Amino acid sequence: MDGSFPCKPVSCTDVAMIHFEWPWIFWLLPLPWLVRRLLPTVRGRSEAILHLPAASGLALPTASVTAGKKVSRITLLLAFLTWVLLVGAASRPQWLGEPIHLPVSGRDLMLAVDLSGSMETRDFQLEDKMVDRLTAIKQVAGDFIRRRTGDRLGLILFGTNAYLQAPLTFDRKTVQTFLDESVIGLPGKETAIGDAIALAVKKCMERPAAERVPFAVSPGEAAPPAANRRVLILLTDGANNAGQISPLKAAQLAAKEGLKIYTIGIGADEMVVRSIFGARRVNPSSDLDEKALTEIANLTGGRYFRARDSATLAQIHQLLDQLEPVQDDAQTFRPVRALFFWPLGMALLLGYGLVWRSRVRRLQP
Repeated sequence: MDGSFPCKPVSCTDVAMIHFEWPWIFWLLPLPWLVRRLLPTVRGRSEAILHLPAASGLALPTASVTAGKKVSRITLLLAFLTWVLLVGAASRPQWLGEPIHLPVSGRDLMLAVDLSGSMETRDFQLEDKMVDRLTAIKQVAGDFIRRRTGDRLGLILFGTNAYLQAPLTFDRKTVQTFLDESVIGLPGKETAIGDAIALAVKKCMERPAAERVPFAVSPGEAAPPAANRRVLILLTDGANNAGQISPLKAAQLAAKEGLKIYTIGIGADEMVVRSIFGARRVNPSSDLDEKALTEIANLTGGRYFRARDSATLAQIHQLLDQLEPVQDDAQTFRPVRALFFWPLGMALLLGYGLVWRSRVRRLQP
C-alpha cells in the first residue's frame, strides 16, 4: 500500500464497491415531509411579522401578495434533491477497493548491534576495499532488513550502555535508516552484551501477557518450535566488560520470556599489520568470547555463528532468512477513499440555484 488513503478490514465481499459508514442517516430522508405535515402552517395573516420603523417608505410585499404564489414543482424537486444529497453526504459514502493481502509472519525480530571501539577495526572487505566492521554490518544487515517483509523489526545499539534506537515496527525503512546513521563509540567504547539482551527482554515483556509464549530451556535442550515468535540477533566482536547484568543471566531471562537469541561473532581470525619494523600477522578477534556467545544461543534455543569476512556474514543472514515464521491469521485490508464531497458539492450547487430562483420569483410582478 502506498499510504495515500486509509485502510479497513475486509468485508464479506471481495469486489470494489461503495460503502456507507453511517447508513442509519437515511432514516432522516422523510424529515422535511414530516415537518410539513405535523407543524401548523401560517395562513390568512395580513400583518407584517417583522416591524421595521425605518422601512415605512419601502414597498414591501404583503402576505396577501406572496400567498398567491404557489411553489412550483421544479422548486420542490430541486429542494428534495438537495436534501437527499445532504443526507447522502452525511452518511459518509466511501469507495472500498479490492482486498489487499498483507504478509504478516507474526515474528518480532530485534537486532542488537555492537558499537564499541573495537568495531573500528578494518578487517572486512567490501568491493576490493577494506572497511571497518560496522560498515560491513550496515551493508549486509541492510539487505537483511529489506528482505524481512512481514516481520516487526527493532534496533538496539550498545557499547558501554545499551539503548533502544528503533522500537518494534513494520517500517523497515526507518529501522535501516537508524542503522545507517549509527556511529562507533556513541554509546561508549566498552561492550555491555548483558544489558543489550536485558533491554530486548524488557521490550518483549512490555507486550501483553496473552501474546507472549514463555518457555524454559534447560542447558543442551532444544527450544520448542512454537516459541520462535520473538528473535534477537546479536552482533558483537568482543566480550562483555561493562553493564549491570551478566550475559548468561540475561540469557536465562530471555529464555523464560520466550526470546530466542542468535549470536554472531564479528571479526577476522588473522590480519596483516604493517609498521616500521615490517609486517606481522595478528589476531584482531582475540577478545571475542565465543564460548559465552555459544552458551547464550544454546540457553535460548538459538544458534551461534562466526562471521570472519563479509561473504560469511552475508551467508549467515541468508541462513537467518530461512527461519520458519509462526503464521498468524491472514490480515486483509481494503483501501478506503472518501466520497462525501461529491454529494455535498452538488447539494451546495443546487442550494445556490434555489436561492437564485427564489430571488427571481420575488422580483417578478
